[in-house]
Amino acid sequence: MDELAGTLGMSKKTLYTQFPSKAALVEAVLFDKARDVEADLERITSQSSSDVLSAMHSLIACLHGHLEEIQPPFVRDLRREVPELFKRVEVRRSDMIHRYFGKILSEGQRAGIIRKDIPSKLVIEILLSTVQGIMNPAKITELGLTPKAGFSAIVTVILEGVLTAPERTKP
Repeated sequence: MDELAGTLGMSKKTLYTQFPSKAALVEAVLFDKARDVEADLERITSQSSSDVLSAMHSLIACLHGHLEEIQPPFVRDLRREVPELFKRVEVRRSDMIHRYFGKILSEGQRAGIIRKDIPSKLVIEILLSTVQGIMNPAKITELGLTPKAGFSAIVTVILEGVLTAPERTKP
């Protein structure tokens, strides 16, 4: 907090009037970032009806960009030091996956580029379970992945698997 206050050109006391603890500061930063991510995802999905596949790629690229900022030690420390905040982050991540990927999958099924034999709700649950199973500090470290690389692999395997055969064979 001393270093942060110095960087901001304010006293530590002033900083603590806005954020009563380090956890409160981390929470404010995390949820501000989540609002930015959601605004980007909302913008992408609101423009998706004409080109679902392009929107899916844009969603993934958007998330990759945001995930580049997250390093495994931060996630590990967050989970260890403030587990209740880590849980809230996981709930928000789940909500975002349901809302934004669910919308794209449903639109893709209507457009005929996403398989209709697999319910979109099931695809979302598979995606969410895989993200929760892989995107945790212990597993990411064990696999030697960054959050960005782990998420990229998950999305590639799952979302390419739900494309119809003609869409999978397109370059």
